Amino acid sequence: MTQDTAALLLRLVEALERLAPPPPPVPELARADAYVWHPERGRLAPVTEVATVPLALLKGIERQRDLLLENTRRFARGLPANNALLWGARGMGKSSLVKAVHAQVNAETREAGGLVLVEIHREDIRTLPTLMGALREAPRRCLLFCDDLSFDPGETDYKSLKAVLEGGVEGRPANVLFYATSNRRHLLAREAIENERAAAFNPGDAVEEKVSLSDRFGLWLGFHHCDQPTYFAMVEAYAQAFGIPVDAETLRREAAEWSVTRGSRSGRVAWQFVQDLAGRHGIPIP
Repeated sequence: MTQDTAALLLRLVEALERLAPPPPPVPELARADAYVWHPERGRLAPVTEVATVPLALLKGIERQRDLLLENTRRFARGLPANNALLWGARGMGKSSLVKAVHAQVNAETREAGGLVLVEIHREDIRTLPTLMGALREAPRRCLLFCDDLSFDPGETDYKSLKAVLEGGVEGRPANVLFYATSNRRHLLAREAIENERAAAFNPGDAVEEKVSLSDRFGLWLGFHHCDQPTYFAMVEAYAQAFGIPVDAETLRREAAEWSVTRGSRSGRVAWQFVQDLAGRHGIPIP
C-alpha cells in the first residue's frame, strides 16, 4: 500500500466517524430527578424544577391515578410493571398525572436512589433506540415519558417505538419504563386508518401494523370529559389548597360561567379558572 493510498483511507475513516458519531455516554443522572432528551446534542439536559401538580389535587381521575401509581411503585421496587398509554379527552390531566405520580414515587423511594423522569419529545421518537441504549446502563431506574404521542399518515417513526417496547432483539431495558399520553387510543387518526385501509392491497394487514402499536402498552388508561359535579370538585380542591377566600356559591357560579366561555369542562379549564381567580384575589400560586 502506497503512502498516498494510506492517507486517503485515513481521511475516509475520519469522514465516516464524523457522519456516524459514537453513541452518547452512559448518563450519571445524579444532577436532577428529571431530564429532557436532546438528540441533536446527544445529551440529557437536567430539569431543576418540574411543573407538577400535587397528586391529591387531581380530581375525577381517581381510578386512573391508583392504577398508574401502583404500576409505577412496582417498577421503582424492581418488580414487573407495564408500559402505559394514557389516552382520551384533552385537558383531563394525562400528563399532569404522569408527572405527579413520578414526584410521589420518587419521594417514596429517594433513599433507594429514586426514580428519574426522562422526557422525549414526539418529534424525536425516531431516536428512541439511541436513548434506550444510553439509559440501559444508567445507575438509576428511569421513567421515560412522551407527551401527546400520535402519528400521521406516511410516518414511519412508530416502527422505532414498536421495536423498543416489545419486538426488538434487546427489548426494553430492565431499568426503563415507557409512559405516553395521546388524544388517540390507537395513536393514529381515524381518517388516517381509513385511508390506509382504502389504499392498501390487503386492507386488514395495512392497518394492523399501525393499530397494533397501542397493544405494546400493557396498561391502557382512558380519560373522558368530566361532568359538572366533577368540574366543581376540581375547582373547589384548587381553591382550598391555595387559600382563595371565596364562598362556595360564588365559586361555583363563576366556575360555571368560565366553563361556558371555554365551551368545555376539564381539569385544564378548572386550573385556568383558578389561576384567574387567584390573580383577582392577589394570591400567588406556587
